[in-house]
Amino acid sequence: MHKGDLRKMQASADSAGKVSYQMRLGDESIPLDAALGQKVSLAFSGAIHCIHCGRASKKSFSQGYCYPCFKKLAACDTCIMSPEKCHYHLGTCREPEWAEQYCMQSHYVYLANTTALKVGITRGDQLPTRWLDQGATQARAMFLVDNRRMSGLVETLFKNEVADKTNWRNMLKGSELELNLEQEQERLINNLWEGLDALQNEFGLQALQELGNDNQTHEFVYPVLEYPTKITSINAEKTPTVEGTLMGIKGQYWMLDTGVINLRKYTGYEVAVTL
Repeated sequence: MHKGDLRKMQASADSAGKVSYQMRLGDESIPLDAALGQKVSLAFSGAIHCIHCGRASKKSFSQGYCYPCFKKLAACDTCIMSPEKCHYHLGTCREPEWAEQYCMQSHYVYLANTTALKVGITRGDQLPTRWLDQGATQARAMFLVDNRRMSGLVETLFKNEVADKTNWRNMLKGSELELNLEQEQERLINNLWEGLDALQNEFGLQALQELGNDNQTHEFVYPVLEYPTKITSINAEKTPTVEGTLMGIKGQYWMLDTGVINLRKYTGYEVAVTL
């Protein structure tokens, strides 16, 4: 048995795109490859600790924070979910030093196949982690941009043509069709060239760089023995003891023969894990 405060699972892919996961409980990392097809148990104690300050909390905000941290930290500001609303350049950022490290760094704008085509953004050092967290079977970076705000402005243009959200239920059914992301990139840029030109004219050519045909489309294979035909979501607050056979892992979800559970939703929750 392992016990600790839950953290986002750590995912990695080898050169062939085969994905592996490690469960994280506080500072402990537990490889999950051997748990596939085995009986597993998650026993949530009801205790929740803020992932920033460690304070006990009755409720988790923004995937792992207590309410005071949620209100004061830049990592919980609305511009994290809507990066085009970044206000660092206005001098009103909650934590300018934090923003310099995380927001004022190069970002990618990418296309991914998560059962359907979607557009997304991530910091330059977060690939392929971001793709794996979303359960993408294919992914391709389109643009390298100067900072988080610019990535949000580009993403907003693309949202007129393609979704920016993953249908998690379809993703867990494994029903995606293979897409030609290179062709999709070309099609979308041809449709949106006026808006992209306007951003380059405003911010400069180097602020928004298209990645050419030599850019690689990545493909990923997740550790799944069997996809569920019906999605039954498990709520750990209503069912604090979660048991079943682990049939697969994709994104931040465990697929059990008793239902599916989004482990990231319970970041900061104390849990005892039996594999």
